[in-house]
Amino acid sequence: MKAVDTGYAPIRGLKLYYEIHGASVEGKLPLVLLHGGGDTIETSFGKLLPELARTRQVIAFEQRGFGHTADIPDRPFDFEESAQDTIALLDFLKLPQIDLLGFSNGGTIAFHVARNPHRVRKLIAISAIFKRDGSYPWFWNSFSTVKLSDMPQELRDAYQKVAPHPENLQVFFDKCVERMRHFKDIPESAMQEITAPTLVIVGDADVVRPEHGVETLRLLPNSQLAVLPGTDHMQVTARKEWLVTMINYFLSANRDER
Repeated sequence: MKAVDTGYAPIRGLKLYYEIHGASVEGKLPLVLLHGGGDTIETSFGKLLPELARTRQVIAFEQRGFGHTADIPDRPFDFEESAQDTIALLDFLKLPQIDLLGFSNGGTIAFHVARNPHRVRKLIAISAIFKRDGSYPWFWNSFSTVKLSDMPQELRDAYQKVAPHPENLQVFFDKCVERMRHFKDIPESAMQEITAPTLVIVGDADVVRPEHGVETLRLLPNSQLAVLPGTDHMQVTARKEWLVTMINYFLSANRDER
């Protein structure tokens, strides 16, 4: 997964790490990827990104405190703050409008970003929730007892491989957990500010309830829903054999091609 360009954007008191993959294609907006909670670009999109970059420019970045991007110690992780970081990065890269794909927590951040309709042409939300009812009670209950040892080894290794301060893994983990413990619903009225055509994707064995995918479909105008069979949360973005075709078709189709 070799990037064409990498850099650190000096925005909002951060040096936000980003990667640009693929070539700019006339008539196609860049596709920006927002990774999941506890993830890096590699762990969220290692299989999917190279395939998408074959036909368009793809930009991915690591949120504050994630991956290569250093944390600001006295600030908690926050979805709306991450949305503002995303918009600031777009301004830094001089991208007035993009297509946007968010996975898991990145999908929740993408909902906040897409409330700015002039910035997002099309939205893809993979395994994303906008309210607590979008997942199961056992999922929320797990945050009261979860420990660092419960974090998937793949994610622990990825953080320690690229983080500026790998010794802060426990602090990073604790801040990720606190963000979920204090998850705030996005009101339906705010969600209805999203006018971009939206592709909603969930796995049938996801931590996101399939019913929540249907609810998102009903709430957002001009949206579509895909439920991937035999797929849990950790497998969703690895299903490149399904996702690449669906995503490319969705991004290239006109609004009336339904």
